[in-house]
Amino acid sequence: MTENSSQQANVVVENLRAWNPNAIEEVIEFRGETTIVLPRKILRAVAEHCRDHADLRFNLITDATCVDRYPHEPRFEVNYHLVSIPRRDKVRLKVRLSGGDPVVDTLVPVWPGANWLEREVFDLFGIRFTGHPDLRRILLPEDWEGYPLRKDYPVEGFRDVPMMTGFRKSSV
Repeated sequence: MTENSSQQANVVVENLRAWNPNAIEEVIEFRGETTIVLPRKILRAVAEHCRDHADLRFNLITDATCVDRYPHEPRFEVNYHLVSIPRRDKVRLKVRLSGGDPVVDTLVPVWPGANWLEREVFDLFGIRFTGHPDLRRILLPEDWEGYPLRKDYPVEGFRDVPMMTGFRKSSV
């Protein structure tokens, strides 16, 4: 008999609750995937525990992404997708951030692969990662104004687009 992802995730949830009763705000099970919602102040400690504990061994971060829930508060949800290769297991860690203070600790010291993932979230959503070694834009020019994946970002952008002169309109 094999364990399904939900049963393995419950092992993760039980382990985290035994380690720190305040580590989990909410557990979301959906279509066989488990998301563990954490307080932002202990994100790095939970990540280190998930990586280092012999029963968990989440040794790979596969993605970091963000959701803008504007106009609701907390506005942002930062999601980290983790994989334990030795255990053949996966879990998602989620941290909710207010629109007025979208700041969370970086996970680069835990998983160096989080570097560019967090830079992308910063570039497109404006989430700041405290302690990040190189937090700067990765996709857009340095002088770009705003964060284009925020729901309140203007569809046309903030910049004035210069008029194209010297082009004829086609007569169709």
